[in-house]
Amino acid sequence: MATEAELLKRAHEMRRNPTEPEKRLWRALSNSQLDGLKFRRQHVVFEAQAILDFFCPAIGLGIEVDGDTHDLPYDARRDARLAALGFRIIRFGNSDVISNLAGVAEVISTTASSLPNRWQRTSPPQPLP
Repeated sequence: MATEAELLKRAHEMRRNPTEPEKRLWRALSNSQLDGLKFRRQHVVFEAQAILDFFCPAIGLGIEVDGDTHDLPYDARRDARLAALGFRIIRFGNSDVISNLAGVAEVISTTASSLPNRWQRTSPPQPLP
């Protein structure tokens, strides 16, 4: 099991050296371009010992861009740990991002619109004195 420092270091390295598909998807997600949602790159979830390629904390949506070498049973266990924390994970292959970025963005948008806002207030704000 990786330490918090190891996870943070790995996430930093991954942010500095993204894959080409990650670069392309980040261009579509950055600066709240997709439905006004704010995404983070290489977000560490310590409780699940995971680093998400992209994460929208407001709705708990994680996006993974997978290459050819992904271990499907490992990914399923990891996604289950993240789901237990209340996160929704969607995955795309590198080739999908490269060849159909608009379609990938549409799937992300549709998925995002189905998720509740995790930060929505349940009571009205209190007036200032």
